[in-house]
Amino acid sequence: MHTESYEVEIGGKKLTAQFTDLADQAHGSVIMRYGNTTVLATAVMSDRKREGGDFFPLTVDFEERFYAAGQILGSRFMRREGRPSDAAVLSGRVIDRTIRPLFDQRIRNDVQVIITVLSIDKDEPDVLAVNAASIALVTSNIPFGGPVSAIRVARQGGTWVTLPPFRVEEGFDVIEGDCELVVCGKDGNVNMIEMGGKEITEDVVMEGLTYASKEIEKLQKFQKELIAKRGKAKRVIELDEISEEIKKLFAEKIAPKFEKTIFAGIAGRADEYALMEEWVTAVKEVEGMDEHIARRYFDDAVNDLLHKKAIDDNKRPDGRNFAQVRPLFAQAGGISPVLHGTGIFYRGGTHILSALTLGGPQDSQLIEGMEVQGKKRYMHHYNFPPFSSGETGRVGGMNRRAIGHGALAEKALIPVLPDKEVFPYTIRIVSESMASNGSTSMASVCGSTLALMDAGVPIKEPVAGIASGLMMESFDQAQGKSPRYKVLTDIQGPEDHHGDMDFKVAGTKNGVTAIQMDIKVDGIPLPILKEAFEKALAARLTILDVMKKAIATSRPDISPHAPKIVVIKIKPDQIGMVIGGGGKTVNEIREKTGAEIDIEDDGTVFITGKNGSAEKARDIIASMTHEYKSGEMFKGKVVRVVDFGAFVEIGYNAEGLVHVSEIASFRIERVSDYLKEGMEVPVVVKETDERGRISLSIKRADKDFVKPRSEPPTRATY
Repeated sequence: MHTESYEVEIGGKKLTAQFTDLADQAHGSVIMRYGNTTVLATAVMSDRKREGGDFFPLTVDFEERFYAAGQILGSRFMRREGRPSDAAVLSGRVIDRTIRPLFDQRIRNDVQVIITVLSIDKDEPDVLAVNAASIALVTSNIPFGGPVSAIRVARQGGTWVTLPPFRVEEGFDVIEGDCELVVCGKDGNVNMIEMGGKEITEDVVMEGLTYASKEIEKLQKFQKELIAKRGKAKRVIELDEISEEIKKLFAEKIAPKFEKTIFAGIAGRADEYALMEEWVTAVKEVEGMDEHIARRYFDDAVNDLLHKKAIDDNKRPDGRNFAQVRPLFAQAGGISPVLHGTGIFYRGGTHILSALTLGGPQDSQLIEGMEVQGKKRYMHHYNFPPFSSGETGRVGGMNRRAIGHGALAEKALIPVLPDKEVFPYTIRIVSESMASNGSTSMASVCGSTLALMDAGVPIKEPVAGIASGLMMESFDQAQGKSPRYKVLTDIQGPEDHHGDMDFKVAGTKNGVTAIQMDIKVDGIPLPILKEAFEKALAARLTILDVMKKAIATSRPDISPHAPKIVVIKIKPDQIGMVIGGGGKTVNEIREKTGAEIDIEDDGTVFITGKNGSAEKARDIIASMTHEYKSGEMFKGKVVRVVDFGAFVEIGYNAEGLVHVSEIASFRIERVSDYLKEGMEVPVVVKETDERGRISLSIKRADKDFVKPRSEPPTRATY
């Protein structure tokens, strides 16, 4: 096998790019290694363009392999990889969002980038995969506007660290520290951000972006050196041009009412869609005109008009100023008492319903993937039914967008959730997009916060989210001048679709908990992001005020329809006794009480049930694990009478002997004359021996309980 390797040092370790003939049918390929984590990236472009398409057909696949973890994973009956895990989908989205803007969007040839994870250790493969994808593309013959580089940084103890190792906790990859940033960029600008933080201020995030940009430049230099050594001549792709006939027809049929329609002052794109269809109808009536090219021309015209009006005339389609948030509405609860918690949130034409369900530890999601293995106690799912955008379409199933939006809302809320020791419930939130006109993901964060508070989950702070946009003129960075631009707060449909940036920021009044940024241009300068942060903070505080009026704090009690969880602690060496051989004992307790029981290795026992079942199971476990001490008083039941005394049950499967001499303060000849099976008697623990046998005394508990035979007791109570 022919091999050429190149290295650069990043984060104190070697990053290696290895070129081989292993995948020599691909148009570009590279094996990237960092530590013991290794990925193979391949890139291929089809020979022919896709007919009838109206978008650039890029596909990014992130392929996990169980062998990469050095384990035989999967289900008991399926020991092979199935559908992509959520982690794989999210990693694929990061790559897609980074490289897609750097292609000419007029290309209609299929481009497929496949990342195959060959091995994984303590270094996450997603950042490695972005760099590998870029290198595979820039060293191929595929036309691509890279290189673009990615880095992960985290703030630990006030210091920024490059490419920190990860660990898995409660079903999530966890980076040590109070802030984690995945940043992609080129030429000093940023073109993709993923961030999770523990209420971090915007200034700290900007510090992280600045630090990450310097690390990215090292990778950019490395990639440019690879291009110089291994780059290939790029294919010349034939692009469809706009004919003069289309331009003339547009000027005649559409232009007179174009601006009035796009800037109608209403929230939504319904009028734009209607005008588009009118344009397509006019095109179809002319022989030889291509409908798809005509649609692209219309789309480009909307894009140009929105940019011109924003930059030159300070005007938005619905008449708002650039910092104005659309009308807000918030409601906690009120849907049905059966639901454990609900939140309804409106921001203009975007309407979200978030529904929360509480369960016990046994309801946590079991994850056994290549990268993440463990139990996940908080899940956030997102649905986007077609009616929410006024369309018909397929219902059910899951797609990358829905997984990504759910994961973003999940990331935003994790920092404010109570610790398991405080609130041991499993939490599932489902956010339903009921009406969509811009950033349903950030509205889902708001609706889910309301649902958490309505359910009585003691969150640390309410979280809100807002999406900002950007209209920026085209510019040549090499000329050294700054572009003219406008940052838009609370983008809606047309601004989201045609704008240059979708900058989502979620957080509390104290700081940021999550960020996600996508762009449609080569990159965004850091000063523009700083301004976007300032406007997002002001909008977030406005939204939090509205949410606070709907519900100021979490309800003091959880819903009566939710299960109750009781937590007790036993000694680790008692776990086997509670479980019993083959789980016999714990299953008997479950059957007897109807409660679910989860026991952790440290002896923490979580008992989940309704209608008092949890308390019943707790009492049984507490009784069977109780270590009896001299002097303790109990009310027991006589279970067996013998010549030398009586055995009295004082707890679950716990009984002791009352010797004949400890029954009464006088001499007793026959025990059966004074004690009968089923009698309830007061007892005190006299002593326990090394084998755990318990000696009890009735007379020390109550010297007058047993009377002489002239006044024999019947069924006494204590």
